[in-house]
Amino acid sequence: MFPPCPPQSSMPAIMTMLADHAARQLLDFNQKLDINLLDNVVNCLYHGVGPQQRMAQEVLTHLKEHPDAWTRVDTILEFSQNMNTKYYALQILETVIKTRWKILPRNQCEGIKKYVVGLIIKTSSDAANVEVSELPLILFTILKQEWPKHWPTFISDIVGASRTSESLCQNNMIILKLLSEEVFDFSSGQMTQVKAKHLKDSMCNEFSQIFQLCQFVMENSQNAPLVHATLETLLRFLNWIPLGYIFETKLISTLVYKFLNVPMFRNVTLKCLTEIAGVSVSQYEEQFVSLFTLTMMQLKQMLPLNTNIRLAYANGKDDEQNFIQNLSLFLCTFLKEHGQLIEKRLNLRETLMEALHYMLLVSEVEETEIFKICLEYWNHLAAELYRESPFSTSTSPLLSGSQHFDVPPRRQLYLPVLSKVRLLMVSRMAKPEEVLVVENDQGEVVREFMKDTDSINLYKNMRETLVYLTHLDYADTERIMTEKLHNQVNGTEWSWKNLNTLCWAIGSISGAMHEEDEKRFLVTVIKDLLGLCEQKRGKDNKAIIASNIMYIVGQYPRFLRAHWKFLKTVVNKLFEFMHETHDGVQDMACDTFIKIAQKCRRHFVQVQVGEVMPFIDEILNNINTIICDLQPQQVHTFYEAVGYMIGAQTDQAVQEHLIEKYMLLPNQVWDSIIQQATKNVDILKDPETVKQLGSILKTNVRACKAVGHPFVIQLGRIYLDMLNVYKCLSENISAAIQTNGEMVTKQPLIRSMRTVKRETLKLISGWVSRSNDPQMVGENFVPPLLDAVLIDYQRNVPAAREPEVLSTMATIVNKLGGHITGEIPQIFDAVFECTLNMINKDFEEYPEHRTHFFYLLQAVNSHCFPAFLAIPPAQFKLVLDSIIWAFKHTMRNVADTGLQILYTLLQNVAQEEAAAQSFYQTYFCDILQHIFSVVTDTSHTAGLTMHASILAYMFNLVEEGKISATLNPSNPVSNQVFIQEYVANLLKSAFPHLQDAQVKVFVTGLFSLNQDIPAFKEHLRDFLVQIKEFAGEDTSDLFLEERETSLRQAQEEKHKLQMSVPGILNPHEIPEEMCD
Repeated sequence: MFPPCPPQSSMPAIMTMLADHAARQLLDFNQKLDINLLDNVVNCLYHGVGPQQRMAQEVLTHLKEHPDAWTRVDTILEFSQNMNTKYYALQILETVIKTRWKILPRNQCEGIKKYVVGLIIKTSSDAANVEVSELPLILFTILKQEWPKHWPTFISDIVGASRTSESLCQNNMIILKLLSEEVFDFSSGQMTQVKAKHLKDSMCNEFSQIFQLCQFVMENSQNAPLVHATLETLLRFLNWIPLGYIFETKLISTLVYKFLNVPMFRNVTLKCLTEIAGVSVSQYEEQFVSLFTLTMMQLKQMLPLNTNIRLAYANGKDDEQNFIQNLSLFLCTFLKEHGQLIEKRLNLRETLMEALHYMLLVSEVEETEIFKICLEYWNHLAAELYRESPFSTSTSPLLSGSQHFDVPPRRQLYLPVLSKVRLLMVSRMAKPEEVLVVENDQGEVVREFMKDTDSINLYKNMRETLVYLTHLDYADTERIMTEKLHNQVNGTEWSWKNLNTLCWAIGSISGAMHEEDEKRFLVTVIKDLLGLCEQKRGKDNKAIIASNIMYIVGQYPRFLRAHWKFLKTVVNKLFEFMHETHDGVQDMACDTFIKIAQKCRRHFVQVQVGEVMPFIDEILNNINTIICDLQPQQVHTFYEAVGYMIGAQTDQAVQEHLIEKYMLLPNQVWDSIIQQATKNVDILKDPETVKQLGSILKTNVRACKAVGHPFVIQLGRIYLDMLNVYKCLSENISAAIQTNGEMVTKQPLIRSMRTVKRETLKLISGWVSRSNDPQMVGENFVPPLLDAVLIDYQRNVPAAREPEVLSTMATIVNKLGGHITGEIPQIFDAVFECTLNMINKDFEEYPEHRTHFFYLLQAVNSHCFPAFLAIPPAQFKLVLDSIIWAFKHTMRNVADTGLQILYTLLQNVAQEEAAAQSFYQTYFCDILQHIFSVVTDTSHTAGLTMHASILAYMFNLVEEGKISATLNPSNPVSNQVFIQEYVANLLKSAFPHLQDAQVKVFVTGLFSLNQDIPAFKEHLRDFLVQIKEFAGEDTSDLFLEERETSLRQAQEEKHKLQMSVPGILNPHEIPEEMCD
């Protein structure tokens, strides 16, 4: 029993005792350990609060970190009655084994090992003991350090011990399972590559003993938990053991006959069979056939073919549900890998059909994860059958008599099954994408596309499967969809869910039918849906049907482009829906309108047969009436849609006339506000007016996005007024902040003013990124912009600086490239230092400024690099510091951008001969040091590929003599020798526990692998494994000599490759005999 925890009232007494430093006695290793005191401190950690708990935490942490703490573990385990204290003691032991094992004297290592083994033997029969679950893990940690070198007999020892007692055997199975996982599944990043290879070889060589033990248990033991543990362990072995053990022994039949139909073992057994089914080799065909037939025989007894698996799953316990999921995995794996083998055997056709019947039954289970597994197989099968003969048939094999001469034999075999799969796909089609209405930072309600990636991926996979199935037999797909639609109309299957899935399915096969068939099919579908809309009462019903009609028409642009009358009817119907205030209908109408506008844009600007003018003119003539019931954000979507049409007009004069007419409404409101502001500037402090300005600018932003460069005619019309409004609102914001402090930026009016500023910048950068005349942009648009924006940004308090200023500058630099190099110093003066001071205090504040700031740096670095060389050295150092700051960031996107900038910067510097050498002298070693600091920081592992690319590039520069300036003026040795020593010293001072041999091998690899990034990256990963533990004098299990040999070979290979390309090697590096 646990000793009762001290009641809360006695806690402070204990803690007073701790506060009086009695607890510190635990850290005095000259005194005998006071177990009661330790138990009390541990209790405080688990049950105390506040300062008491902190004190306990501190004492226990110090005790755990004490290099001799492990010497007290045996006393604690023997005398403590507190389970938490015992657990703590085992943690101490684990830590010392993981990190300091290599520096303990051998006799102590042997002592600990003996102690742990003894303890396992002693406690293995007591299942309630905390040591029972933890000790195998501890022994396993020792094993990782000791085997094979210091404990070569481990495998035979553990196998021998296992035969002496069943509880011990069960413990040992856990250790063997952990060992297999460690070596074969998780070795990457946990141990060096060479060590992993050695352990894999050792394990394979000694596997026969382990296999015999597993066999012995499976054949003879009556102890259920032991058998279960053995099957779990076997499962881990199956993905790597030599195949003979699987296919040339009785393993498969033992699994199927002895364990598959026993409820306690069926799940792990089925997992084992699935692992075997996934092996793809050709020499064991008979064994695979037997695996399939035996398993199917057992399955039919356990789960008769007439079982309603969907219901069984819904009512089943966890264990039964897992069995159905495992069954889906087994069938999917086997049929994908070996389905064709079974197909070829006529005597197995029936069994194959039974397996497919199970797959269909399991596919009906209402559980997404299981459905995904089944879907993977159906997708594979349909794709395979389609690719075998893509153009084999256009009439329906099912409807034209089964012996149709045109149908390839494999397809013929699967016809009846595939028809059921089609029905399944149509009935269960996933939702294409989610639309949500949310409030943004500015307090406005906007629509956000919430990408539920899981559901979208499911939709994509189902859509792809249904498209293949339609190609295999489109008439059958059409029959199923038409029948289901009739059942909606006649009411037998009517429900919102059924209608939605059906319409999503109809929308998903766009393009999979011949155009004529598509036309006939669609006309029926739309007619039926419009009829259904008339027939159903109630706004909700009508809204659902309407949104489905819109979804389907939006999916079939090919049909719309070919049928103008229908297209015009559809668009007019959408305009009707834009007045329907039911939730979601207007959104859907605007969404569908924009989809159609993008896909059919040209048709709206041409005069169609039977029309007197292009449809765009009708839209613009009635624009007022069409949009009068829409919300602002819907109006913006509408404007973007019409913009795509106008963008398709190729006659410039006509297009300009259209743009004027198109922007007439927003321009009237804009002009009226500007006129009022000219008379009385205070109008720009009126909340309603400022809100209107924001909305007008948003309309312009969306219109510009769609029209592109020609939008210049509208932008030019409002440009200078817009910049004046920007300046004026900036002054208002600054004044408000001066009077009321920074809190004022949260007020609605100030937020609206900032929206106007942001939309102004968005409009400008949106147009610049789409413009096709850099010179015009540079001469006419950039100077007034810089004038309005830069000084304002610099003068503002940090909280009022718009991050969009930085992104707009980045867009301009990206677009204008060299044309803007001359303005970079002015831009930098205004935004660089003041932004850097906002973001260099921590890694969290101003996240938007952070990302945009580094995008700007990246743009200048990529397109205007000479500007970097023109700024004063102090400012250049700031630039470099900020890049270093970026790649040390905890925000992943900022760190990635920082690394990208640095890599490009290094490549750019190398091109500038004049500046390169002084750059290397000043910064090269600094950069190396900082990159190593992130490489060895575990929170930056995600950037390892980029770290490897940068380091490889830098070491390559040194090795190829690209750096001619001396990197160490105080002691002029060759740069390669200096960098070797510099890096070695850097690493030794950071990780004093590393041995010289380890560092030497690591540094050698940095040079010899610098042309092979994947190998270089693995080399870094190996090093990261080594810095986690103290190696002591004995580094043999790091296999450094082997590593050195392989690095030397890599260096020689690289050299040979270089010699084969004339001119790659410096003439002085070419061996004499080759010079003749």
